[in-house]
Amino acid sequence: MEANTVLIPYVQKFFEYDPLTATHALETMDEEEAIQILTALPASVSVGIFDRLQVHHAAAYLERIPAENFNEIVERMEPERGASIFIHIADDIRTKMMAHLSDKVKKDIVDILTYPKGSVGTIMTAKYVAFNKEIKIKDAISNIRQRAHSKAPPASYLYVTDDENRLVGVINMRDLIIGDEAKALETIMIRDIFSLNAFTDREEAATQLSARKYFAAPVVDNENHLLGIVKADQLIGQAKEEASADLQKMFGVSADERVFSSIKFSLRKRLPWLYINLGTAFMAGSVVALFEGIIAKITILAVFLPVVAGQGGNAGSQSLAVVMRGLVMREISPRETGKLILKEGKLGLINGVVIGLVTALIAWGWKGNPYLGLVIGLAMIVNLVAAGLAGASIPMALKAFGIDPAQSSAIVLTTVTDIIGFFAFLGFAVIFQSYLI
Repeated sequence: MEANTVLIPYVQKFFEYDPLTATHALETMDEEEAIQILTALPASVSVGIFDRLQVHHAAAYLERIPAENFNEIVERMEPERGASIFIHIADDIRTKMMAHLSDKVKKDIVDILTYPKGSVGTIMTAKYVAFNKEIKIKDAISNIRQRAHSKAPPASYLYVTDDENRLVGVINMRDLIIGDEAKALETIMIRDIFSLNAFTDREEAATQLSARKYFAAPVVDNENHLLGIVKADQLIGQAKEEASADLQKMFGVSADERVFSSIKFSLRKRLPWLYINLGTAFMAGSVVALFEGIIAKITILAVFLPVVAGQGGNAGSQSLAVVMRGLVMREISPRETGKLILKEGKLGLINGVVIGLVTALIAWGWKGNPYLGLVIGLAMIVNLVAAGLAGASIPMALKAFGIDPAQSSAIVLTTVTDIIGFFAFLGFAVIFQSYLI
């Protein structure tokens, strides 16, 4: 240990000068030696090493380094990297380790580790073998032999990644054993590899695996980083679970309810949302009541009320569906919320102008009054802009408040588009009433 302490300054310089080569060397070392080096190095250097280590190595080392080192290293990591490492740590150990982290870092990592129900990410396992493409065949074989004496399970395939932990190939064990030991893994790997995105629906993934007759497949994220593997038998057994959960929740039905749930259970789950829907309907009705006078004078306005509200609801639902998918697939970061809402607002404006013009022409041609067309056209523009903004902002707001974005977003959206649609249409009718009578 004393000799190792003397060598640490030189080891630190090596990692600082050529971190990639040094990290590859660390991966081929005995685990005890690797832990000693990582423990002795400053956190500023160690975090750079953990950014480059294969995730299963990083997880094994992170479990064993002292708490103070662990805490400082993880706090300095990008949350995405931290999450990719924590996936490979057993749940009970992970819980204990994360208790030492700050609330912000813990929340960021947990958010990334939480995959949608029914997705491949919820059932993948981190029990696989992977190495960097530049690792020599002899070093990979030596490392696998060390694993054979540990708790690591036997593997049929070896996965190959690049320096950013992106999946680039696969090697079966036969090719590994008979390969030239002096060559790198990339020389014998199969490059055309099938993989599953962690967000893929389990039923779809089961169909793909079944069609290819694979017993397992690697799981990757949106940037092709290797996260784990999923086995066909496990996937097929769970493929249809909770397939309609989000759809039910969006319309105020519990994800726990089934076709033959008891009437009592169904009533308990549905009635509260029906009461909420009733309340929002009265809110929309109260807007119409404000304009009873104008409707009594110009009864034709009542004919066009559902047209304006219906188009707003449909446009908002389109926006809501796209944003919900983006949230599920984690395509939307918090800093992009404003950009997303603005984009949907612009799209609503364009749709409003196009649809509003057509609606105006229909109203004009039907009733022979151009001002009626103008009123409904302007109302359509206002409501479709509001629908786009609401469809994007409602799920984002629910997520920000820690509420499931899928939970009855459609009910809130319909309320917004009904109220704004009625108010805009009848408000413009009041402004132009002298031309409508």
